[in-house]
Amino acid sequence: MTRTSVDDPSEPPGIVLSAATSVWLLVSTQRLFDFLRDERLRSEWDILSDGGPMQEIAHIAKGQDHGNCVSLLCANAMNSNQSSMLILQETCIDAAGSLVVYVPVDIPSMHVVMNGGDSAYVAILPSGSRGGPTSNGNADRNGGGDGSPRVGGSLLTVAFQILVNSLPSVKITVESMETVNNRISCAVQKIKDALQCES
Repeated sequence: MTRTSVDDPSEPPGIVLSAATSVWLLVSTQRLFDFLRDERLRSEWDILSDGGPMQEIAHIAKGQDHGNCVSLLCANAMNSNQSSMLILQETCIDAAGSLVVYVPVDIPSMHVVMNGGDSAYVAILPSGSRGGPTSNGNADRNGGGDGSPRVGGSLLTVAFQILVNSLPSVKITVESMETVNNRISCAVQKIKDALQCES
């Protein structure tokens, strides 16, 4: 899906391309959530990590479950003096499923917000993933009425929003669509490989 963002201080101006896909994985929702929210494992699937380690530099709990929180992650933590990007992430899990939403933010914008500035004027395009059980969460290998085995798993949905052009009047290109499609396909494949599961 494409849309034009104009005169909204909470989003960068231009053409925004949104893409999402869903895949069933033979893995528990909890294991999927723990993997996706772990900043130490982020380089295994997220291009924003630049292939290096990430470090959680702020953690705000949202309830008693440690997984329900807002975090500020530093990309390429070993060279943080060269990086001007942080990742703001919110994670939560309950009986219905899990959610990991994140967005790259620049350091000056975060300094403004952390010093009491209005966060409504920080332009962001969040991306993320949702995992949810596809059964009651228990593996039932005796199968259903048709004799086929039923195994619990998770339905993983991955969604990206990308600013493909800062000029609202420009037409979107096939190359832009291919780039987003490749990015989302690559992320899903890397998640499957890291968790050693097939859809």
